[in-house]
Amino acid sequence: MIVADQDFKERVDRALDEIRPHLAVDGGNIEVVEITEDLVVKIKWLGNCAFFSMSEMTMKAGVEQAIKAKMPEIKQVIAINDFQAS
Repeated sequence: MIVADQDFKERVDRALDEIRPHLAVDGGNIEVVEITEDLVVKIKWLGNCAFFSMSEMTMKAGVEQAIKAKMPEIKQVIAINDFQAS
């Protein structure tokens, strides 16, 4: 099992750097909050992304895919501040 250390987090951040410019266009960003021992990446949407109703689709089509392409050992990516429709 890979220990989710600082180097591991930096690798995830580098994978996210590929999609950050696309998020920035809409005034958003993304932060890696935690990587669990069972290799689940927990992210937090920042800026406009925190309120964007398409964030879940962005998560699966962009964020999770970008991370898993560089780090296939990652099991899942979840947002701790998922958009909830009222």
